[in-house]
Amino acid sequence: MPEFNASNTAWLLVSSALVLLMTPGLALFYGGLNRSKGVLNMMMMSFATIGLVSVLWLFYGFSAAFGSDTAGGLLGSLGDYPGWNTYLAETDLWGTTGIPVYVFMAFQATFAIITVALISGAVSDRMKFAGWLIFAAGWATLVYFPVAHWIWGGGWIATKLHALDFAGGTAVHINAGAAALGLVLVLGKRAGWPGQGFRPHNVPFVALGAGLLWFGWFGFNAGSELTVDAVTGLAFINTLVATAAALLGWIIVEWIRDKKPTLVGASSGAVAGLVAITPACGFIEPWAGVVLGLVAGIVCALAVSLKYKLGYDDSLDVVGVHFVGGWIGSLWLGLFATNEVNAAIGDVVGASDGLFYGGGVTQLGRQAAASGVVTVYSLGIAALIALVLKAVKLLRTSTDAEVDGIDLAEHAEAGYDLSTGSGGTGGAFALAGIAPSQSSASASPPAEAPVAEQVTS
Repeated sequence: MPEFNASNTAWLLVSSALVLLMTPGLALFYGGLNRSKGVLNMMMMSFATIGLVSVLWLFYGFSAAFGSDTAGGLLGSLGDYPGWNTYLAETDLWGTTGIPVYVFMAFQATFAIITVALISGAVSDRMKFAGWLIFAAGWATLVYFPVAHWIWGGGWIATKLHALDFAGGTAVHINAGAAALGLVLVLGKRAGWPGQGFRPHNVPFVALGAGLLWFGWFGFNAGSELTVDAVTGLAFINTLVATAAALLGWIIVEWIRDKKPTLVGASSGAVAGLVAITPACGFIEPWAGVVLGLVAGIVCALAVSLKYKLGYDDSLDVVGVHFVGGWIGSLWLGLFATNEVNAAIGDVVGASDGLFYGGGVTQLGRQAAASGVVTVYSLGIAALIALVLKAVKLLRTSTDAEVDGIDLAEHAEAGYDLSTGSGGTGGAFALAGIAPSQSSASASPPAEAPVAEQVTS
């Protein structure tokens, strides 16, 4: 029987706090990329997700993801960790780590939260807030909780397919990116997109959000080892160097193509690197992490322009960064994963070394299969939930709400009050001498290139 381990527990508590900070960081990142008249709605989606998913996770999500395997590897037992029980006995430790169940539960809750919140960046300015909450609850229940079990909870992807995912390339980023695509295909394009201006309204917010994400991601990746050992350090250094290389890769693309590097590009490149290194950080050597980051920065910088060619309105490039970056990181394991840095690849997971370490293409095929299954499942369920919401008229706001500003329509508040009076949601409009219904010209930036065009065109 394992004994309580103070160092492992302390590290996972710190990591849990770091990962939770990532969701407010995401709110700033997405909020800055959004137009000013939708900044609060965009940020509210992330903050509300913290509230919603935390409660679902306690009562049944954790048990569904990490309970004993049922249904042939598809779901954990809902009776193992129901939220109305308590887990405070000395024997309530997680596996062999010496970590209390509640600490591991909290750590994994922060993963569930940010995975759902990531999807929101694709639907800015046009989705009803009530619809978002229903979608988030449904997708978390039907997709994230089962997929987390498949990959980390003893389900079929880990135990039968033997695919690798150290901290969430498939479970988090491919999963969320595929859901974002399924949702926007049903939701449709923003009014005026891509012909009107959809520039970021606050670039310092974008950089601050990216910095908080990078900071919190050390807990996300290094914390996923669960213990304090050499692999923890490996995941930590890979998170640093791969992200740095991706930042450079993205701005190199800008420099060559557009003659000017941008702060939005540097921030987006950092996020692309964080996404790509997530599944691989505990399984590859740091030099391979640098190459991975560079490839991810370059490919994601080019991939965000696909929405203009293919005609889907992914507002803040969730597909181009998280979906594409997640696939790159997952496949990278089939090339560069090695038992030399983490014996758990073979001893625990039953996986093979990557192609360039003598393992052939076996692991590459496993990674592609796992990523493909999660892509199809997540996209399909997300689209189905969206179709139901559309049928009951809970999916999309009115065109007037989009034009006047979704912040006012959905939350009766504005992100910025520039008046010298006592405040209130009408202050900024009163200063300009216009009614709220005429506010789109004052609340949104002038017509210029869409967000991704600043970075990629």
